Amino acid sequence: MQVRTSLPIESEPCVLALGNFDGVHLGHRRLLEQGLSQAMSLGVSLDVLIFEPHPLKVLFPERGIKLLSTNQERLHYLEEIGVRTVYLLPFTREMAKTSPEHFVEKILLPLGIIHVVVGFNYSFGDQGKGNSELIQVLGQKHGFGVSVLQAQMLDGQVISSSSIRKALLQGDIKLAASLLGRPPYLRGTVVHGEERGRLLGYPTANILTSEDFLVPKRGVYAVRAYLDGKSVSGMMNIGMKPTFHDLYDTIAEVHFLDFEGDLYGQEITVLIEERLRDERKFKGVDELLIQLNKDRAKAQVLLEN
Repeated sequence: MQVRTSLPIESEPCVLALGNFDGVHLGHRRLLEQGLSQAMSLGVSLDVLIFEPHPLKVLFPERGIKLLSTNQERLHYLEEIGVRTVYLLPFTREMAKTSPEHFVEKILLPLGIIHVVVGFNYSFGDQGKGNSELIQVLGQKHGFGVSVLQAQMLDGQVISSSSIRKALLQGDIKLAASLLGRPPYLRGTVVHGEERGRLLGYPTANILTSEDFLVPKRGVYAVRAYLDGKSVSGMMNIGMKPTFHDLYDTIAEVHFLDFEGDLYGQEITVLIEERLRDERKFKGVDELLIQLNKDRAKAQVLLEN
């Protein structure tokens, strides 16, 4: 798969999927599958156009939107689906002022589009004036087809990046996983911590994530990771170590149940399987150790199934 950060000088005919595709969730996959089917019937490739950074980060920085996937993971999922080229174009406030008509004429047409697939709520152009209805009108004008995927539902829940973010912030891992079509994850670099867990018999890998990445609700989770080529079970605490600190930045630390090795400096991905409990402040180390033993036993049972 090619990744391009500028418009091509020469283009080949393509079906183009439009969206941000944060998390590449089930709704995104259905849109991309529709685009892929259209591309195959037309004998062309499926390409994707994404603006980077996320437009909401540029237009509404005060919202502090957090992302479901790193750029690396998002590109991996798109390649896995069968996308030929991803156009990762820079998004700026100046770009945001582009009229919908100019957006189609100066950005989409140079990509060689013969068909476009969008979600029902896709917006584009100055102040989001462009929508799925307008792009159909502009498609008729410029001679390209348009497919609009309506809202995708799962058990009465709209599948969207915002609904997945909400689920994760509420600690609802099962709902987030069902909407994503896979377990949510944390990805980051293992850094040195206070090493208090090692003294307690529960050594942990402290994970430093990107500040743009969404971290689920504080608490303890059953997790998996692939380390040295094999699946390893573990339990992860997301929180502030309230037993030892009154004030502390939120951190993610993982205790792996059956792994010994030096992970410092490595970038690892931790798949979050299930929430075990809320974060708690304990009266002392003895009470904390009793609870950690319970957490470990519960995680082992959950992850064996």
